[in-house]
Amino acid sequence: MSIPSQPERRGTTRRQALKAGVGFALGAGVLGAAPGTASAARLLQTGTPLCERPGDSASAQGLGSGDLAIPYHREHDNTWGYVFGDSWPEPALGGPTLGCPVMLNQAQFDASGRTPISFTWAMPTGGDARQLFDYQHDQDNGFGYETSRIPNDCIEFGGRTYIQYTSVTTWDPPNGYDGSLMSGVAYSDDHGITWTDYPYHWPGDVQGANQSMYGMWSFAGIDPDGWLYIFSKRWNGSHRNRADGGAIQLFRIRPEEFRAGNFGAQENWAYLDGRWQWTTTVGPSVILSGHNIGEFSVKRIGNTYCMSYFDVDDYSICTRTAARPDSGWSAATPQIVGDGLPPHHWGRPQLPFLYGGYIHPGSASATSLTLIVSQWDVAGKSAYRVLQYDGIRP
Repeated sequence: MSIPSQPERRGTTRRQALKAGVGFALGAGVLGAAPGTASAARLLQTGTPLCERPGDSASAQGLGSGDLAIPYHREHDNTWGYVFGDSWPEPALGGPTLGCPVMLNQAQFDASGRTPISFTWAMPTGGDARQLFDYQHDQDNGFGYETSRIPNDCIEFGGRTYIQYTSVTTWDPPNGYDGSLMSGVAYSDDHGITWTDYPYHWPGDVQGANQSMYGMWSFAGIDPDGWLYIFSKRWNGSHRNRADGGAIQLFRIRPEEFRAGNFGAQENWAYLDGRWQWTTTVGPSVILSGHNIGEFSVKRIGNTYCMSYFDVDDYSICTRTAARPDSGWSAATPQIVGDGLPPHHWGRPQLPFLYGGYIHPGSASATSLTLIVSQWDVAGKSAYRVLQYDGIRP
């Protein structure tokens, strides 16, 4: 199967790719179920677009086109936030952008999946959506040249909201390089209105740390044991970087140390002296590897840890589960797939130009997940959008 890589996150580049003859069927598709039928209703939300449609709830908040929509729980008022990546005010890309990251919020989430996600207000002011972080695109903001700061995950606890992001220098790095400048964590003490960057940044490719395993994070959540568990991997924004290898590592930190920015207090899950153990004497060991993995997400749903990721080599959004973050993971299960349909993809919902794949922390259960999946081209108009899938059984 020929697997298309994701082009640069620029509308002109995507249009050029389309003109070059990227020949795939467009639009979300559900195998064997037409929208509005009883069969489709039984499948709940199976590819419901959450933006890019004029008049939808995203456009009512000033967002026409955007990707990622990373969901998180706003625990202070029991609402839900969705953090978008590169975003535009109009459905088709081109012209002024809203920037990145951008946040839309939702008052109530229907975990049953019967009602699709509908955005209620935008951050940071409650008016039209706009960029959260105070930085300029395509220039040096004091760290080196930045094209964009892409969010990887968001979490709120103890009255503070955190976004982990990757600062990107180029979406088209030389072979074997990831194109990142650095990674960082920004926090907000007013629930997303104003943001402050922690002073420490993890160096990226351009700063001499190519393939840093701290490039992309996923906050799995605070376990009943009191630790905040964090999975991380190399940045792979272009999806072409096969040196990535799908390597994922695990570390943990006390929430109060994380809040204080004392990131050196982390403990690492490592294979040391012939066994797996928590340690501060060596760095984390790789827990999963083998495929070219892009965006990923790990969340504790009930008493189960659930993982989703975009497997670029398999051209699918896959899931795994584990009883504990530091225990063995189940085999990968393809859930939403791209074009080509090899035998192990048969019967799966099909979505051309897919990537992303974030677990909703409010999912109904560990056997009925909600996934938010991105699509980088819609009906040939170089638009981004995100789609909702419910009832996903890992």
